Amino acid sequence: MTTHRSRTRPLPRGRRFDLRATAMFFGLLATALIVAGFAVRALAPVVQRRPVWVVVLLCVAVAVLLAHGRRRRRPSAARIARRAGEALEQATSTALDALDDPVPSPFPPVIPAPAGPCDDVLPTAVVPVAPGIDHDALTPEEFEAAIADLCVRDGCARVEVVGGAGDLGADVTALTPDGRRLVVQCKRYGDDNKVGSQDLQRFGGTCFTVHGADVALVVTTSDFTAPAVEYAEQCGIVCVNRDALLAWSEGRVPEPWAAGAGEE
Repeated sequence: MTTHRSRTRPLPRGRRFDLRATAMFFGLLATALIVAGFAVRALAPVVQRRPVWVVVLLCVAVAVLLAHGRRRRRPSAARIARRAGEALEQATSTALDALDDPVPSPFPPVIPAPAGPCDDVLPTAVVPVAPGIDHDALTPEEFEAAIADLCVRDGCARVEVVGGAGDLGADVTALTPDGRRLVVQCKRYGDDNKVGSQDLQRFGGTCFTVHGADVALVVTTSDFTAPAVEYAEQCGIVCVNRDALLAWSEGRVPEPWAAGAGEE
């Protein structure tokens, strides 16, 4: 019985497995990938600033591929990897050079005006005025904190918010810039609820004797009754109503404790 043997096709010459060539191919391929990564990272800001470079690089890449396709001789894998690495390295260098170039400003250069006869006169400094705070929108605790912030802004030291149960009329305490002890009572009232003389009497009985105030302030978002104002004048308590508070917060008037500077 005869058996048919399949003829083995002889390996063509030049296609024998070469470990060294294969290792070189993969090494060059890895190098090309690394260079490609650096190129992409470097080209990212260039794409945002100069998208024309992307089109130019793509055209160059297409031209290189077409040139290799027209050649009759088929290049080896090692040669392709080497040339790809060189192309990517050149593209990376071009992108880095593009990043170093200054971006032209879209605005025309500012040409200084010629010096005039009044250039030696210094302009008067304008002090910005802080906008008033809507104290009616604050809670009583927030209102006390806002008054403490005003004291800090105007140079007071050791500013503390001490209002609460058992405060005996003192909501904010501080030291004025000239060293006097300041005691403030805060009344966040509505327009229809004025601070009366009884409120002033209760505060007047503790602000000086208990808290040792040199300057006593009653600040309100409303107003004071006439008897309350009269009692405050007799005891040396400074009353700050809604309008005075707004002017103080906007910096249009001196600090309210300045009114009691001569009263010890």
